[in-house]
Amino acid sequence: MVTTRLRPPTPDSFTSRLRSPAVAARVGLWLGVSFGICFLTGLVSHYAQLPTHPIPFPTSPSWGYRLTQGLHVTTGVAAIPLLLVKLWSVLPRLFEAPPLGDPRRLLLTVLERGSIAVLVAASVFQLATGVLNAAQWYPWTSFSFRTTHYALAWVAIGALLVHVAVKLPVVRDVLAHDIDDTSHDRPAATVAGPLSRRALVRTTFAAAGVAVLATAGGTVPWLRRVSVFATRTGEGPGGVPINKSARAAGVEESATSADWRLEVVVDGAVATALSLDDLRRMPQHTVDLPIACVEGWSAQGTWSGVRLADVLRGAGAAAGSDVAVTSLQQAGAFRRTTLPAGFADDERTLLALDLAGEPLALDHGFPCRLIAPNRPGVLQTKWLSRLEVGA
Repeated sequence: MVTTRLRPPTPDSFTSRLRSPAVAARVGLWLGVSFGICFLTGLVSHYAQLPTHPIPFPTSPSWGYRLTQGLHVTTGVAAIPLLLVKLWSVLPRLFEAPPLGDPRRLLLTVLERGSIAVLVAASVFQLATGVLNAAQWYPWTSFSFRTTHYALAWVAIGALLVHVAVKLPVVRDVLAHDIDDTSHDRPAATVAGPLSRRALVRTTFAAAGVAVLATAGGTVPWLRRVSVFATRTGEGPGGVPINKSARAAGVEESATSADWRLEVVVDGAVATALSLDDLRRMPQHTVDLPIACVEGWSAQGTWSGVRLADVLRGAGAAAGSDVAVTSLQQAGAFRRTTLPAGFADDERTLLALDLAGEPLALDHGFPCRLIAPNRPGVLQTKWLSRLEVGA
């Protein structure tokens, strides 16, 4: 009986010329761009969802959040094939023995490999959970997606900056030369691959482009026919998708009750309680505003209803005040939200009663919902029951 001992691979086990710094640098450059855009737009989304804003979040342009969140998701999706090819191209480096006899090189190696380990772990987690969140599948129960995603974004971008700082001299030299230059190749990387380096890089970019096209239709309407993996593509009453149904929110009975009233509380006292008929007797206004969600999808809607500022003034509330908005739903992280003063005073912010010329569908927030410009969809509260201004 012959026993074969399995030995770990060495850098010399990888002989393909495609696994080269020339490929890694070119793919890594665009991976870094994707990560950078994804990180910055993620900061915008996180800030927009905070209950208070030290620097007021702008109400214009009305499509601002739609743009940033669409970019956030599409650049995250584009990063997936880029990351896979980048990891494949640098895999031999994982098996290199550390230079124990050279303290300076050892320090650089520790920094490089440590930053790579952190970067890879954080990146895989961010991209995997981001895709699951966009698909509205939440297998995690022990942590908050939003806070964890935000914290690890800083970890990933910090590790990326350390990695770039360590590898910058090599990256600059590689990018300054032709992609087939072998100056930085490993000695064992001598076997031609099934395609050229240039073809591999182009194929990787093409794969990233296809991934974007397959998902961007959730944000870009004219791409919806080709975006086969877009989670929302305009279906729903009035051409606006539905994330949470009235049944899921448990409001089917309360939202359709003849006793429904919208309470307006000013300084701790109920100033008025408006029925649906009361709201319809008030001056009606129509605005074209998008609704955009953290999952990356968005849709334009024609909303009609009463200006929130008119209702608040009629109840005696002072302008320039934040408004606490409460939904009929009894549970959920966004059952109660804060509408900053800038949004409350904006004439485009409505207590919407109609969508696309028809009364709101129950799943869209009947009898009354909030719609405001440049605001995350999770904060566009449906099935309104209470508005509070002041103590």
